[in-house]
Amino acid sequence: MPLLISKIEGRGNGIRTAVVNTSDVARALSRPPSYVIKFFGFELGAQTSISEASDRYIVNGAHDAPKLQDLLDVFIAKFVLCSACKNPETDIIVLKDGNLTRDCKACGQRTLIDPRHKLSSFILKNPPSSAKGKKKAATASAHVGGGVSPLTINGTGTEGSGEDGAANGADVSGATNGADGEDGDNSDDELTRRINAEASTLPELDDAADDDDNWAADMSEEAIRARQKEVEKSLAVLNIDDDDEEGADDVRYTDFGEWIECTEDATDVDIYKKACDLGISTKHRTVQVLAQTLFTEEIVKEIPEHAGLLGKLITSKNHEKALLGGIERLIGLQYPDKIKDVPNVLFKLYDHDLVCEEVVTKWGSRASKKYVDKEVSKKVRKAAKPFLEWLEEADSESEEESD
Repeated sequence: MPLLISKIEGRGNGIRTAVVNTSDVARALSRPPSYVIKFFGFELGAQTSISEASDRYIVNGAHDAPKLQDLLDVFIAKFVLCSACKNPETDIIVLKDGNLTRDCKACGQRTLIDPRHKLSSFILKNPPSSAKGKKKAATASAHVGGGVSPLTINGTGTEGSGEDGAANGADVSGATNGADGEDGDNSDDELTRRINAEASTLPELDDAADDDDNWAADMSEEAIRARQKEVEKSLAVLNIDDDDEEGADDVRYTDFGEWIECTEDATDVDIYKKACDLGISTKHRTVQVLAQTLFTEEIVKEIPEHAGLLGKLITSKNHEKALLGGIERLIGLQYPDKIKDVPNVLFKLYDHDLVCEEVVTKWGSRASKKYVDKEVSKKVRKAAKPFLEWLEEADSESEEESD
């Protein structure tokens, strides 16, 4: 599962947080994106905005990525992980009595989801597509490939086998071993899963169509332990610190910068596609390279022209820091006579929501040797002082107005 990426937009009463990669995160968890965003809204007591058509998911208020990541961990524990074996490969099933269960593909157990949580009510009103058409899927897949040999489940003949009337469901519930012992729904769902599995693998099993051993999950202690280790590994990813990107000396960044400088007629769309082709479109160092290659001494005029491209690439505070670092390097080393324009540059970045107040204030609070030597860094920050003072005054005025 990818790390959650958030971007704080707007200011004042209109401040909001866009969760940029909601679809990717939800896809990795096999849950609709709306469930994730609604969970955030319920937990934070904030309104949410969901637009699946434009792939845009908003939570009102300012919420940084670590805070949302912690809430995502809670969502995973409550609505994804099997409470029996802790495996994340589960489906949400809506029972006839209105309860929700997690159907685990690893251990076969069905575990109840807390019905008291507000998200449970939302899921009941907006059930996942997999929960809507279970029996339709079973009927359709049972007729796939008319001339194929009869399907067998634990040795019991099904439709077309002519054995023991299994076509009418006489022994199907017993053949599936009664996964939970609840009414008849569990056996139906088990049958659906197995039929779907056979229908999808029949072309590759010409010589093994009657091999029943392939149907069941390996339930030995060793296999269960191995699956649990895989789950632990996947959850450990959630705590990775992305502050320092790997591959700082990656030649892809050099190639990217040289390509921009050598391709005079490259549009912002071309540049974005090139970053995607190189596999660096999500990396914050890409923004640093862009700051040093996109702009010239006319940077104040050029920022609005490229705001769309930068806005698409900047998805975290690390990206914003990289943008400021690249511009500090560009002006401090290539155009030192333009240091006086730093306040205007910062205003343009701030005005186009490319850097937030918190990041630019922290950046201006002390010199750093990360991008240029300390003397140049001091000069750039000294030149930035008028803008930083303006930000501080604007904050004070807004506080007085709210008081």
